[in-house]
Amino acid sequence: MAALVVVTSGAAQPLHAPCPRDMVEIDGDYCPDLDHVCVTQLPREKGEPPRCAEYAATSICRGRPKKKHFCIDRFEFPNERGARPVVMKSWQDARDACRRRGKRLCGDSEWTLACEGPLRAPYPYGRKRDEAACNIDKAHVAVVPAAILSPAKRSGEVARLWQGEPSGARDACVSAYGVFDMTGNVDEWVVNESGKPFESGLKGGYWGRVRNACRPMTTAHGETFPFYQTGFRCCANATTEREAAPSR
Repeated sequence: MAALVVVTSGAAQPLHAPCPRDMVEIDGDYCPDLDHVCVTQLPREKGEPPRCAEYAATSICRGRPKKKHFCIDRFEFPNERGARPVVMKSWQDARDACRRRGKRLCGDSEWTLACEGPLRAPYPYGRKRDEAACNIDKAHVAVVPAAILSPAKRSGEVARLWQGEPSGARDACVSAYGVFDMTGNVDEWVVNESGKPFESGLKGGYWGRVRNACRPMTTAHGETFPFYQTGFRCCANATTEREAAPSR
């Protein structure tokens, strides 16, 4: 039997859609132990992390895949195409903002699956690093610590450091599932599912010369840490037709 649909502003969607209209449904298998083999490294300067220009055509899943079914924001918070991503937010700020929308922060494995897609690509757009696809590899601008720590000067310093772009500005910066800007632009807070050393983790990297790949996670910053490039997006549990149907 065909699913019932409702029509709003000319667009039809299932009556009991598993995800809200502003989110993407992710239904796939996450590999907890995945080997991506880099075949060409980019040159790096002192202090820069390794950046891979191209990965091997296939990846090896050494762990047992885990089924995941959830919803994720299509864009970085505030989850609107063309909006400037919100930054200078701590993990706690991000968690609370998602809760106010009836959502939650993504687990790091959920975020990774949404970025890698069903083919488990190292970058959301494929296996070759492409600085034109996403907002990455911009030259570093030194932070003035006194300004970033000063309530009176902070907004001006964040504006000076800003090299981000409006959400969805690059059509090629999209995962196979249809989620935008998962690498580059702004770092995204997630729940570090290991809980070590903090419950907080950062995924995707920002606009600078950092890894900007789907799988790595930065775990050095605690739950109260905000910075000029720390943003986030929200996730939610996917609903089934039975869960969404009204009780009788």
